[in-house]
Amino acid sequence: VNAIGATLRTNYFQHDADGRPRKTLAIKLDPKQLEGLPEPRPFREIFVYGAEVEGVHLRFGKVARGGLRWSDRAQDYRTEVLGLVKAQQVKNAVIVPVGAKGGFYPKQLPAGGSREAVFKAGTEAYKTYIRTLLSVTDNIVGQDVVPPADTVRIDGDDPYFVVAADKGTATFSDVANQIATDRKFWLGDAFASGGSHGYDHKAMGITARGAWVSVQRHFRELGIDVQKDTIRVAGVGDMSGDVFGNGMLLSKAIKLVAAFDHRHIFLDPDPDPATSWKERKRMFNLPRSSWADYDPKLISKGGGVFPRSQKSIPLSREVRALLGIDATEAEPARVIEAILKSSVDLLWFGGIGTYIKASSESHADVGDPGNDAIRVDAADVGARAIGEGANLAITQAGRIEFAEKGGRNNTDFIDNSAGVDCSDNEVNIKIPLNREMLEGRLDFEARNLLLAAMTDEVADLVLEDNRLQTLALSIAERGGAAALPQMVRVIELLEESGRLNRAVEGLESNEDLLRRAQQNRGLTRPELAVLLSTTKMRLQAAIEQSGFTDDPTLEPELLAAFPKAMQEGHREAILQHRLKCEIIATKIANRFVNRLGIIAPFALTEEEGASFGQAAAAFVAAERLFGMTALWADIEKANVDEQVRLTLFGEAAAGLQLHVADLLRAIPAGAKPGAIVAELGPGLATLQGALDELLRPEPRADAAGLRARLDAAGAPRGLVDRIARLFELDGAVGLALLARRRKLDEIVITKAYSRLGEALGLDWAHNAAKHFQPTDQWERLLTAGLSRDFEQLRLDFIDQRGGGDPSASVEAWIADQAPRIEQFRHTVSRARTAAAITVPMLAQIATQARALLAR
Repeated sequence: VNAIGATLRTNYFQHDADGRPRKTLAIKLDPKQLEGLPEPRPFREIFVYGAEVEGVHLRFGKVARGGLRWSDRAQDYRTEVLGLVKAQQVKNAVIVPVGAKGGFYPKQLPAGGSREAVFKAGTEAYKTYIRTLLSVTDNIVGQDVVPPADTVRIDGDDPYFVVAADKGTATFSDVANQIATDRKFWLGDAFASGGSHGYDHKAMGITARGAWVSVQRHFRELGIDVQKDTIRVAGVGDMSGDVFGNGMLLSKAIKLVAAFDHRHIFLDPDPDPATSWKERKRMFNLPRSSWADYDPKLISKGGGVFPRSQKSIPLSREVRALLGIDATEAEPARVIEAILKSSVDLLWFGGIGTYIKASSESHADVGDPGNDAIRVDAADVGARAIGEGANLAITQAGRIEFAEKGGRNNTDFIDNSAGVDCSDNEVNIKIPLNREMLEGRLDFEARNLLLAAMTDEVADLVLEDNRLQTLALSIAERGGAAALPQMVRVIELLEESGRLNRAVEGLESNEDLLRRAQQNRGLTRPELAVLLSTTKMRLQAAIEQSGFTDDPTLEPELLAAFPKAMQEGHREAILQHRLKCEIIATKIANRFVNRLGIIAPFALTEEEGASFGQAAAAFVAAERLFGMTALWADIEKANVDEQVRLTLFGEAAAGLQLHVADLLRAIPAGAKPGAIVAELGPGLATLQGALDELLRPEPRADAAGLRARLDAAGAPRGLVDRIARLFELDGAVGLALLARRRKLDEIVITKAYSRLGEALGLDWAHNAAKHFQPTDQWERLLTAGLSRDFEQLRLDFIDQRGGGDPSASVEAWIADQAPRIEQFRHTVSRARTAAAITVPMLAQIATQARALLAR
């Protein structure tokens, strides 16, 4: 009864073209209504069952994407797909759709049949699976959503359904697209990315290139340029593989000393980088290859290629030194274990399987019995860094354990997100171009030529996402133990929103995390990666619902998501994109979190009582008002040590966050970025031009301290001044808005504001509240409120009593209230000279200031 109640659609009542009932059943379910399902529960699930095939498709939202895999797990393919869709969900943080994953199990494979016969039967099962999924999917004809015939729809319109390649289906994109085209499904050959007229991931090397961006960042922060400086690498895979093969060609400086796949073990203790690169390139270009094709004359002394079927492998002195094994021979499993534990610079994963777990996990916990014999604990891995070009190579607990012992790593959904990112770009590009074809403005061949011409630029768009995500993780990692209390609050809020399951993601309890802070340890990069991606998805959904994505000034955000040739030749088609709102929301959410950090959206909304959508609108407006695009670009280009660059990014983010907070206090709910900029831009420009004249002693001294710190770190003075200017302009938003509303000169308003602050000592109190380090979330909220009050009290006073001459009104009030002001200043003075500033102290000053300014 529960399952029937959770059913949203079925094809049971449909008929084939010849009038017979369908042979394969599809049942579309709402998993949140199903009792006893394991977490995480998807948004929708389609169960497929027939004599030829059965399978499942899971997705986490109406606009979702992910691969379909040929499963060999007859009894638990749903468990397999659920584990993969969980990783897909966070991987999809950089793209428009949320996570999806499908798996089908062919039930009529020929027993003992040839490889070709099995492949043919599997392909037919895949076709049946795809047709059955589409049988309960809506179509779009013109501008109208058209449901399947003879289908009751309890869930309303639901036409977005795309698929991608996965294990066993790498060559099936054309098959799926042909089915979609034959059915006149609205996506046409955008239904399955990577087909004959799509972007070939292996030819582009896009997944490996994205993961290599992570590797470059790991070593750049260690002072190593992997494109020039030699690093020793061990890996999982062979040169015929997409990720392993492409990855091991991305630098001519690497020394690949060891690798293994399901067939061979490759050992090359001291390779020549140039010679070995050429040989790897030769093997990569072969139609098919294995490590057995490696020219043995090019392998360094003591090395060789050994079949994994070999009973024992002889170990030379050089190999024993490489692997840390004393014996002169060892079983293949022992050699592979030693490779995974070896003291190399980089461990590069490009093959299927889970090879590293946490010490606290059993092999049964991992769920990959085929590799139990060779799996190692993360605590024993000797590599300095890990690149996860492959999915699920390491358990999340294993990643955390490796990072806690000082290793450099992210997660699979960060490192290898470029593949899914590229696929999403392809779909988003094809949607408007296919409409151009349908309406006669573009023919098929011209579209295909345009797609091919845009390949490099699509790759650039994708790799920029990888670069910015790894940069964001590095900036977040620098928060360390000091950021943990706020990170704990982020976890709580994500849990409350239903977007994060702490147990599923391997995040410790609040008590354990805060104990970590007491030990001066922060969150690891793998933990931060979960929060980074989940925060982006939370923010993206909020922006989509906020309604501000229809702001015409956001059109450049949409256009920038497409290659320049498409912007120039098909601008109107892009502007009419069916996923316009979602694309804009995705780009803004990613940039907000990449630039301001994981904590910022939550801190801003809690402290200012605003929604995520309002915070995002204020962020976009602040970016424009304070010239952040140019500042970030110049920080990127600066010739400085990487740690200095991270410091500059962190300080710039902190400075901008002050203005985002001011905007949230000043602007009405629902204000759109374009309107905010139009209203405040002229006034802020006036204040920036007169800043040296207007700057008060407290903020001047504060900015001087920042300049001194950044100067000492070796930052370029031009960048230092621009970042310091962000802090010097703190409060300018409120002043510009007040001046505009009262139709007064901004400089006149600011002088009155400054005079009031100096007379009462509120500049010091505001600065003290702004820099106070809270011990828990309640102190943080209180001090944020106090900082706001020390500004707003003055603005309200001038607004209510300033008249036509705010400065004269302030001076008259100061003269009239001189005795009370003297008493108040005495209170402030006592606080300034106290051994430590406390929250009650600042709260009392705010209370007295409020009473005084009300007189």
